[in-house]
Amino acid sequence: MEEIFSNPKPMPEPRGSLAALGHKIRVTLEMIKFEHSIFALPFALVGAMLAVHGWPTWSQIFWLIVAMVAARSAAMTFNRIVDRDMDSLNPRTRMRALPAGRLSVQFAVAFTVVSCAVLVLSAWELNPLAFKLSPVALAILLLYSYAKRFTLFTHLILGFADGLSPVAAWIAMRGDVSWSAILLGAAVALWVTGFDLIYACQDVEFDRSHGIYSVPSRFGVATALYLSLFFHSGMLVLLAEVARREHLGVFAWVGLALVGMLLAYEHWLVRPKDLSRLNAAFFTVNGYISILFFITWAADLWVH
Repeated sequence: MEEIFSNPKPMPEPRGSLAALGHKIRVTLEMIKFEHSIFALPFALVGAMLAVHGWPTWSQIFWLIVAMVAARSAAMTFNRIVDRDMDSLNPRTRMRALPAGRLSVQFAVAFTVVSCAVLVLSAWELNPLAFKLSPVALAILLLYSYAKRFTLFTHLILGFADGLSPVAAWIAMRGDVSWSAILLGAAVALWVTGFDLIYACQDVEFDRSHGIYSVPSRFGVATALYLSLFFHSGMLVLLAEVARREHLGVFAWVGLALVGMLLAYEHWLVRPKDLSRLNAAFFTVNGYISILFFITWAADLWVH
């Protein structure tokens, strides 16, 4: 029985080249949780709106969304490629597409390369500085996948990678950068670091037995949750400073208060001795946070 689960047989693909390609793309999007692009995208859009203090052109919005989706797709697919052997050993992840044999490594590599090319193309369409910096962004997004093998700072490195999104959006709009963009990016970095600490709590025993670096496996679940709360508190402080610097109004401040309430609810859901609601805290609540943040801050920037 154990051999069946550790070496699952590949699922049959639909016949016909187009049908097979469509099937592989669907499996890939499922593997990288494509719908979770919503986590960082709203912050990138707010970064773009802050840069112009209003709504960018539709062309800018289109290429920005394409760039952000391509960036996340490249990063997540590459992460699955790098982690495939590790995933095959973890009961929680062994049925992912690559270790389960539902997708070939060759196709995943091709998908990553295409996603990287789309990101570079999008940056070229936005402005020259964004295009010149796109290889740097790609290097950070892809190399993150190796962090858990050698450093406890893996959570912060992921946060830093995601925190680039609003900074990159600002650069894409204006061709420069400001303290407001940097602070917004740092806020996103703290938010992602915090919820990655929560997410890592479910793999404590596996990480310890396989030498994977994470804060929960090294210092325990309780410490990781306290650190997560600290980072999320820092996120709110930084967002408040951005709102102050940019002279945002009541919508932004109300949105910030609601985000704070959702973060408090997220930490109420997950306890050191009860991780049964971890997925609700990680996926559902963080999805609401990103959407609510975008609606309130975009509305504020729109009316001003």
